[in-house]
Amino acid sequence: MSSLPPASDRAPAPRTLTATVLTALMALLFGFLGAALWSYSGLGDRHTRAYLLANPDLLPQMAQAFEEQESAKRLTQMGGAVREPFPGVVLGNPNGSTVLVEFTDYNCPYCEASLKDVKRLVAEDPDLKVVIREWPIFEGSDVASRMALAAGLQGKYRAFHEAMFATGDVDAAARAAGLDMARARRDAASDAVSTEIARNLDFAQSLGFNGTPAWIAGDAPIGGAVGYEKLKAALQAAPQKAG
Repeated sequence: MSSLPPASDRAPAPRTLTATVLTALMALLFGFLGAALWSYSGLGDRHTRAYLLANPDLLPQMAQAFEEQESAKRLTQMGGAVREPFPGVVLGNPNGSTVLVEFTDYNCPYCEASLKDVKRLVAEDPDLKVVIREWPIFEGSDVASRMALAAGLQGKYRAFHEAMFATGDVDAAARAAGLDMARARRDAASDAVSTEIARNLDFAQSLGFNGTPAWIAGDAPIGGAVGYEKLKAALQAAPQKAG
């Protein structure tokens, strides 16, 4: 004869390892409040768990969607300052009403690869204003970013920007852009340029960006070399008017 009590009197079975793992993942992705809601709302039932285990790619997608949502909230709270360029540091139409913001680093190969996407967007839309935020996160990038901002102050940012990606050499890019070198060196070392670089770091961190390139296309903060199609779609979905 069985020594177990009737099924109706038994204590609930321990939570499975699967349930524990999924709840832990929810805690990592959405915090412990989100994990509690996941656990007790019924979303953590065996059918949902089985579906997620059969489709594990959904969890990274959920995490990405959540992060994009949070970044959009932070962008709204930030206001329009992130779309206001450092003097001259603009591609496309400096008076355009549709704004694309790019955080870039000259030692980032993905930024270099994205240049063709930006040029294509500019060529297609005469109203597009591309605000570049110099964000030197790779070793040795600070000198190039400073010279780029100095080029902006001489009205020669685009020429330097393209030459810098083409040559990888700051002096060669500065000569190709036709900079007044004495003035450029003074400006590159100025407090205004230092403040701009620090400001761009603050913007990037506030938006949750962790690398370059990173973008604000319309109302959407976007991380990574996402390509022409995604940038174009974001601009069309929520065109951002310049202030």
